[in-house]
Amino acid sequence: MSQQEPTPTDAAYRVFVSYIDKSRIFYQAQGYERPYRWAYNADSPFTPPAKPLGETRLGLVTTALSLDVADDVDVATLPVESAYAAPLDPPPQRLYTMNRSWDKKATHTNDLDSFFPIHRLQELVAAGRLGSISPRFYGIPNEYSQRTTREVDAPQILEYLRHDGVDVALLVPL
Repeated sequence: MSQQEPTPTDAAYRVFVSYIDKSRIFYQAQGYERPYRWAYNADSPFTPPAKPLGETRLGLVTTALSLDVADDVDVATLPVESAYAAPLDPPPQRLYTMNRSWDKKATHTNDLDSFFPIHRLQELVAAGRLGSISPRFYGIPNEYSQRTTREVDAPQILEYLRHDGVDVALLVPL
């Protein structure tokens, strides 16, 4: 007798995780009066690059902390509480990510290039497919309100990007 393949409606198999519902339940359990509101932009802030990529300076933006610290450090003791810029020369060997929520037994961020593609970007510059990479990378925390992100951290990141002559930003959130 052959096994029948499960269908998407087969109740014995989970075909998706409703992160929106899980987030609402989490915030409600934390005591928030209103359900979590997902960020929404009616007008997309994205625009096509003004020049070919081979002439473009790219800035790398991450939500990882810039510090290379031990995994057992209490994240509350770390000084990064707002947007930051850190040198890319030399590229970091690792970034602190243990404060992020995921199954750390099943996956990890020990391979920097899996979430911070600096070496692949350097290869694109060497091949002439990308003009240059900014001298710094940029970080933005994602531990609090959308309002703080929009009104405080995003403008700071934009100021860093403009100061470094960045044409295009690559966002690599964790």
